[in-house]
Amino acid sequence: MNLFVKNHKHLTRLTSTFNRFVSSNLSQQPRARFSSFASDLLEPDSWKSMEGLVRCKANYAPLSPISFLERSATVYRDRTSVVYGSLKFTWAETHQRCLKLASALSQLGISRGDVVAALAPNVPAMYELHFAVPMAGAVFCTLNTRHDSNMVSILLKHSEAKIIFVDHQLLDIARGALDLLEKTGTKPPMVVLISESDVSPTGFSSSSYEYESLLENGHSGFEIRQPESEWDPISVNYTSGTTSRPKGVVYSHRGAYLNTLATLFLHGIGPTPVYLWTVPMFHCNGWCLTWGMAAQGGANVCLRKVSPKDIFDSIDQHKVTHMAGAPTVLSMIVNSAVSDKKPLPHKVEIMTGGAPPPPQIFFKMEKLGFGVSHLYGLTETYGPGTYCSWKSEWDSLPLNERSKMKSRQGVQHLGLEDVDVKDTVTMESVPADGKTIGEIMFRGNTVMSGYLKDSKATEDAFRGGWFRSGDLAVKHSDGYIEVKDRAKDIVITGGENVCTLEVETVLYNHPAILEVAVVGRPDDLWGQTPCAFVKLREGFDVDAQDIIKFCQDRLPHYMAPKTVIFEDLPRNSTGKVQKFILREKAKALGSLFRSETQTTC
Repeated sequence: MNLFVKNHKHLTRLTSTFNRFVSSNLSQQPRARFSSFASDLLEPDSWKSMEGLVRCKANYAPLSPISFLERSATVYRDRTSVVYGSLKFTWAETHQRCLKLASALSQLGISRGDVVAALAPNVPAMYELHFAVPMAGAVFCTLNTRHDSNMVSILLKHSEAKIIFVDHQLLDIARGALDLLEKTGTKPPMVVLISESDVSPTGFSSSSYEYESLLENGHSGFEIRQPESEWDPISVNYTSGTTSRPKGVVYSHRGAYLNTLATLFLHGIGPTPVYLWTVPMFHCNGWCLTWGMAAQGGANVCLRKVSPKDIFDSIDQHKVTHMAGAPTVLSMIVNSAVSDKKPLPHKVEIMTGGAPPPPQIFFKMEKLGFGVSHLYGLTETYGPGTYCSWKSEWDSLPLNERSKMKSRQGVQHLGLEDVDVKDTVTMESVPADGKTIGEIMFRGNTVMSGYLKDSKATEDAFRGGWFRSGDLAVKHSDGYIEVKDRAKDIVITGGENVCTLEVETVLYNHPAILEVAVVGRPDDLWGQTPCAFVKLREGFDVDAQDIIKFCQDRLPHYMAPKTVIFEDLPRNSTGKVQKFILREKAKALGSLFRSETQTTC
């Protein structure tokens, strides 16, 4: 029995677990805290009270983004769907290719609920798999292309993937992962190699398959295996955790459908956009815009590798209208060499999220001709969950003030029921004063179904009837939220809380600083002191004391860094600074009070 059929009743069991938990804890916990959750998954029959109403195939179908591709094959059949170098497909062709690929998967023995994995960059095959895998009734598991063989083996084992599609440039990583699985007695998945016509598949195993050959063996008349329930899983996305204990975030067809539409709305994407793929498709299924481009008949401009030159060349050549990326992509654009930049043919809308961006990045991008919208979310919210909905009255603000307003994480999008900033213990909403810090919490249709094979983590995440993000924020008087820090990133020095993002925002105003991250350094006297890791702009030469004084002139002294280290910042594949690495480095320095010196490197 396959993984997701075996776990098809996971949510039912989870509800049962909660009910038992509630029953056994009534004396300790207020009933109201759990009563709403206990009935969350029970479908009400209240509509049946009105005579003459029915639910049938004529008026009901499970929501699924598969329908976007089926529609685009008719409405946009002759329009460009995918562009990759000299390769181009229309939506009619993409639809046929996905049908044949789904058929081929079925011929390989893939059945409803099986997991199919992919280790590939933003190439056409990765796009097609987002439709072909669910069309075969399977669950798509996208793997981070920066993972090593050990982590890939862990995720393949955890997800119980039956097949893995591997890009030719990542074949060595996959081979290492499969070897590790065999050594532990785990049956490795079948391998399908994604090659390119001008690339020889070196080391290609005779027992494996090649993508185009496999696709050609499929049938274009394949009958799509539609989800039996819109709650059926469509994908599993692993969080970028720091341990070998993975957390597989499960998306449903329903959630993917709704978050796709919500993301199209918040990004202002109308019919037939030209979308440049600078967000990894493996990250939250490309923020659900893999499916979104089909919904609007857009052209997907695929990039194997993201660089400033490739971005500007693609915009110029293909007349790109929309793109997205983490703040590190925006930083890459604004700090690119003059020789890489080209004038934009028109205003290009770019959506950014994944990490809180410094306000300065917004006006620098706008000066280049980009329109920037700011969103916020997590893997557990299908990517985008909130966005800074712009108000016309902000247009008259000075540039710096406009940038500060835009750097807020804003309000929930149309797919979510609610987002709030709450006290983590009492579950009361914090005052909308822009000062009181609480935890961001979500609830609604675009929150994950749960963590794969980890009911305890799911229960913890949904405790109190809300999804707990772990991000700390304030709520302003207009209801807009503003992220201040991750709970684990707060620096407590002498009993005072230091929000590292506030310190980083000040440091980004220093003309010599290109990138910065602040963490806590252990201290025998103060508990912790702020420690800044800094990457300087090319051609600048400043010392630690210059940077410390710059902060002391603009912040309370307890918030200013006491330590400055000059080095490149470690980032994951989505552009987030890996602060856990920096925290370990700061910890290794020991107490500043004991050494009575400021450390510079």
